[in-house]
Amino acid sequence: MSNEYFPGIDTIKYEGPDTDNHLAFCYYDENKEVAGKTMKDHFRFAIAYWHSFCGDGSDPFGIGTHNFPWDKTSDPVENAKYRLDAAFEFFTKLGTPYYCFHDRDLAPEGDSIEESEKILQSLVSKAKEYQEDTGVKLLWGTANLFTHPRYMNGAATNPDFEVVCHAAAQVKAALDATVELGGENYVFWGGREGYMKLLNTLMKKEQDHLGEFLRKARDYGRSIGFEGNFLIEPKPMEPTKHQYDFDSATVIGFLQEQDLIDDFKLNIEANHATLASHSFAHDLTVAAERGLLGSIDANRGDNQNGWDTDYFPTNLYDAVEAMIVLLENGGIEPGGFNFDAKIRRNSTDPEDLFHAHIGGMDTFARGLIIADKIMNDADFKKIRYGRYASFDEGNGKKFENGELSLEELRNLAAKSGEPKTISGKQELLENIVNRYI
Repeated sequence: MSNEYFPGIDTIKYEGPDTDNHLAFCYYDENKEVAGKTMKDHFRFAIAYWHSFCGDGSDPFGIGTHNFPWDKTSDPVENAKYRLDAAFEFFTKLGTPYYCFHDRDLAPEGDSIEESEKILQSLVSKAKEYQEDTGVKLLWGTANLFTHPRYMNGAATNPDFEVVCHAAAQVKAALDATVELGGENYVFWGGREGYMKLLNTLMKKEQDHLGEFLRKARDYGRSIGFEGNFLIEPKPMEPTKHQYDFDSATVIGFLQEQDLIDDFKLNIEANHATLASHSFAHDLTVAAERGLLGSIDANRGDNQNGWDTDYFPTNLYDAVEAMIVLLENGGIEPGGFNFDAKIRRNSTDPEDLFHAHIGGMDTFARGLIIADKIMNDADFKKIRYGRYASFDEGNGKKFENGELSLEELRNLAAKSGEPKTISGKQELLENIVNRYI
């Protein structure tokens, strides 16, 4: 790397909870073993290229406030090369093993499909060199099918076939790039795959087109040697009023209907789950219990704002609940924790980007430690699973096995009389979590 974009910042190290060094980890010790694997292997942390190196702090009410040192020229391609320098400097200083990108984050769009592909390939070649030099890997790649005006009515679900073809060209190039860089997953986020008004929408036709598009993308990816998971990232709305990937349950139903369940899993984002009026743990659980939890976009929303704020995760209680799900799931590999989060508009110093990621990594590391203690040292599992003990044997077990008819169930109810009231112990479980926090 020919330039240093974060001068004065050394490699971030673990110094323990008593450190007063704000550029050190308090809880994330990548070599510490918890529940049989290291923290590094539990989390497989990744950096979101778009927020960290492309997001300039702009919002609907003002222009950007982040003056990037890698924006050196008026040539967007040259600036993209400088941006790549800065990104890998950041990855190595922070010590994260992975990163993620959209095609247009890594390489600006050209004046034609051919030119766009050429620009992307040149940046992919440069990224590949950096990966080989640093050991940093690509967790997943994806295509930005929502920013360009051509996608104002969707990409794969667009009512104009020509737009669908342009989307296919982008996905093909992004898949090529992901495979060349050894990406372990590939993500589809339907940023505008949905509708604004039903009056001008043929919903089933659009959803069927999306299914066909995903099947062709899957077939192409497999044909060029991609062996990882294809991931769909649920989100209920924004920018589209109603998106077809509304939440985990909606996506799973769509995958089953479109016969995609064997190749696709879910990439769950915390802020998207809360926008769907769920908790982060809820959407994780829905995916995990069906064997479809593929990866995580780690961030949080704002309880006072009804949009996708993408704050860095600092809520320890949410982290503990998420890590309970992850531990019960047995891990997330080949997925990981991608920080799909951005520093605030008024966070303008270079070290702010480090503080944000350190805080997020420490939050989940502390959450993992606490969740593991709850699972092993407390009465948590005994209380939780004990509620369902009546299904472990006898007629309850027969019911689970499908051996009792509705008439037989009715007769059992008449014989046993009114059931006893059994407490759900909600407050006790909440107290147990708080005690370990």
